[in-house]
Amino acid sequence: MAADNLQPILRRDSASNAQHPLAKLNRLHFWLLVALNIIFLLVGQAAAVILGRYYYDKGGNSKWMATVVQTAAFPILFIPYFFISSPQNHSEGGSNRASIVTVSIVYFVIGAMVAGDNMLYSIGLLYLSASTYSLICATQLVFSAVLSFFLNHQRFTALIMNSVVVLSLSTSLLAINDDSDKPAGVTKSKYVIGFLATLAASAVYALLLSLMQLSFQKVLKKETFSVVLEMQIYTALVATAVSTAGLFASGEWKTLHGEMGSFTAGKLAYVMTLVWTAIAWQICSVGVVGLVFVVSSLFSNVISTLSLAITPIAAVVILHDKMNGVKIIAMLMAIWGFCTYIYQNYIDDLKARKAPSAVDDVPNESISC
Repeated sequence: MAADNLQPILRRDSASNAQHPLAKLNRLHFWLLVALNIIFLLVGQAAAVILGRYYYDKGGNSKWMATVVQTAAFPILFIPYFFISSPQNHSEGGSNRASIVTVSIVYFVIGAMVAGDNMLYSIGLLYLSASTYSLICATQLVFSAVLSFFLNHQRFTALIMNSVVVLSLSTSLLAINDDSDKPAGVTKSKYVIGFLATLAASAVYALLLSLMQLSFQKVLKKETFSVVLEMQIYTALVATAVSTAGLFASGEWKTLHGEMGSFTAGKLAYVMTLVWTAIAWQICSVGVVGLVFVVSSLFSNVISTLSLAITPIAAVVILHDKMNGVKIIAMLMAIWGFCTYIYQNYIDDLKARKAPSAVDDVPNESISC
């Protein structure tokens, strides 16, 4: 990715001639913001995946409930939103701001897509083994690369391509390492359904990241972190409403009481599993959307894939899974791919800072990916 083409987030808006707030940050503060969002994504996704496995392993079987909890905890985002948001934030944009109807349509469409995507992931998590699930989820990098090229005008450098390939291979190693091809009791037809559902979910996820970045640039045009939280809150509201409607329409709500009673870890554990799964997904979502806003959709997707590779570390600590040589090699490959991607960002940052146009247009620190 060349620096001159890949500054969709951190640049002046030629129409409004307004400087992006992140340009006011020095290099250290900017990377601290990036690191914070990375931590949110990695920790949140790892915890959510482990809790999702725990839910199914202990007797949970409601796909719609597993879908609802992925967005149901969105109200907790109002806490940071009230601290970050201000009248000045809402007044920014002037005549360039999209109408309420347009913004509402954007939130509704993305929110409905999030609900559908979460349902596909729930089906995949139910019918596939952990390694197969991770392998298929890694294909989101391929989808993201193609979609970012067409929707966000991004291109690859050798380092970025290396990062994508190595991260994908690391998750492939995790898949090969699994002795079982599918969970016990899963038929061949259900296995195929899980495979196709996860593949489709990976494609939709990549599309969502690109659409979010496009929305920040072309529709919302409010370049403050409060818009990141607004995006997450309102799309999660729509997704939760759609998922809850599906829960009742499917009739699965009638089985929840019996499911709680038969949960092998107990009723309290059942409730707490769902609650903390919901919270973990929200922490992860803040990191995902934050990285899309601060850097790019492809960067956010690469970090998501990195999480799929390092999740076994959490599984070893919490679930006491075995750590063998294949898993260690896979994680080292993931770290290497991650480092090459970060290094490319560092190179692009230096080029942007040294370029004469960067000095004229953006006097403070900026970065591209």
